[in-house]
Amino acid sequence: QVQLVESGGGLVQAGGSLRLSCAASGIIVSFNYMGWYRQAPGKQRELVAAIPSGGRTNYADSVKGRFTISRDTAKNAVYLQMNSLKPEDTAVYYCNLVGRVQSWGQGTQVTVSS
Repeated sequence: QVQLVESGGGLVQAGGSLRLSCAASGIIVSFNYMGWYRQAPGKQRELVAAIPSGGRTNYADSVKGRFTISRDTAKNAVYLQMNSLKPEDTAVYYCNLVGRVQSWGQGTQVTVSS
């Protein structure tokens, strides 16, 4: 059974940084196409960053140049480094597979104040 546990969210001022973590069990992250998603109040969940098992990372235009997705094979974890945060980045952030979405974790709340 796949389990994904997100952490690292919080309240930060605009321009600040946060690093989100996703601990995975039941899958090997380095063998899978992993992504970070977010859902803002009243909006649909969207994919903001993805890292394939091989190949280049990719990002939504809204976060390109500010967010960096990475993984740690030894820890079987995926990370999202978020810099230059903006109020519009406020959302609950989730990690999951891309294409073969599994059950969603609880997510981690990111709130950016202006």
